[in-house]
Parts: sequence; C-alpha cells; structure tokens
Amino acid sequence: MSKDHRSIIVEQFSQQAIPFARVPGHLDSIQLLIELSGIGHGGTVLDVACGPGLVACEFARHAEHVTGIDITPAMIEQARGRQQELQLANLTWMMGDVLSLPYPDNSFTQVITRYSFHHFTEPGAVLAEMIRVCAPGGRVLVADVALEPDTSAAYDEMEIMRDPSHTHALTTGEFDGLFRRSGLTDCSQSSYGVEIELESQLRASFPAPGNEERLRTMITADIGINRLGIAARWRGEQVFYTVPISVFVGGKAC
Repeated sequence: MSKDHRSIIVEQFSQQAIPFARVPGHLDSIQLLIELSGIGHGGTVLDVACGPGLVACEFARHAEHVTGIDITPAMIEQARGRQQELQLANLTWMMGDVLSLPYPDNSFTQVITRYSFHHFTEPGAVLAEMIRVCAPGGRVLVADVALEPDTSAAYDEMEIMRDPSHTHALTTGEFDGLFRRSGLTDCSQSSYGVEIELESQLRASFPAPGNEERLRTMITADIGINRLGIAARWRGEQVFYTVPISVFVGGKAC
C-alpha cells in the first residue's frame, strides 16, 4: 500500500473505531469462522487487520493465544478495551503493516482476517505474508466481500463513496484464483450474508460532505434491481441490504 492509502485507512478507521463495533451484523457468523479455521485449544492465532478485536476476542475463547495486528491506533485501543471487558488474558495486540508482518516464518497455527481485503491495493501480497507466518500444517482463512462480476464495479463505486479506504471488492472468481495460485492445499469456500440497516451503516460511516444523501439515493433506487449486488429492500420504513461474504480457507503444506 502507498503511504497515502495507509493514511486514508488510518483516517477512516480512527473515526470508525467506536461505531464499527456497534453495527448490527459485525458479530454475526464468527462461530462459522472458528469452525472453518480448525482452531483447537493449543492453537496460536494471528488476526490480521484485527480492527476493534471482535473476531480475535471470540477466537481467544478457543485458542491458547491470539495476536491481533492493525495499522490504526484507535482500533487497537478499542480491541484492548474489549479484551478487558470480556476478561480475556490470552491476547496480544500490535500496531503493524499487513504487507510486512513483524513475525518470523511459521509462527502461528491459524492466520485469519475478516473484512479487510477490500481495503488492500495488493491482496495477493497480503495473502503471501499470511501464508509465510503460518506454520506448516496450519490454516489460512480470509473472509470478505465477494461479488459476482456483473455487480463488482457498481458495488465499488458505492463503497468508495461511503468509505474512501475501500479499493476493490474481489469477485468470487478473483478470490478463487488468489487461493489456487497461493500454494495452499485443501482449499475450500463457504459463504454467508451480513444484513445491514442502511441508516445504521451511514451513522457508522464518514463519507465526504454530500455523499451520505447520494448513497441513500443510490441504494434505495437499487431496490428490485440489484445492480449493486446487495439485494436492497424495504422492511417497513427502513431499508436493509445484505453484503455477500465468502470465506476462503486453505492449509499450509507440511
């Protein structure tokens, strides 16, 4: 990532640090990730781009130790607060860059990341770093937005307007290609949807002036059309939509 893009990420997520963790849906499906990761009580986990620690803290209930790394100080502060609130002792937090993870080769039995790849300008390089620090016989897991090719460009337009740190939501085919070329073995893919209420999401976002109303118009105009790939719909007087998430998992050869 360029220095400018890192700055945009830090700026956005410094603002989103508190509201991000409160968006309904962001705690959903973590149990699925735990099951797919194959984590056991002797496991050591690295959560890449850990944000406010939602995933790391849940994994800590099942692992020997979990390390969370993020580029945004405000997110690490929220993660530490969540750890204290949940009275979990087996977590470590670190500031760091995902393109150069500050750990030796083969350090963790599971290396995971959730909802981060669409912020990366070089997702393949990040995946390579995740594989490098994963121990032989361990597993690498990535959960993120994954779209059909005919909706990808429109979704990117919407998300960049909402959050300028967004780069590109990979299509399911692009994700599959990344994992097939990665050298990981026994790769599998699962999926789920995150249901989001539009106004809650806008309150947790910090778009440029004027873009909030543009987003509201763009999403409500897509009801019944689905050009954005998020199945926007009315529920009473509220607009809901569902973000499609794919989970890709692969093993590192022994």
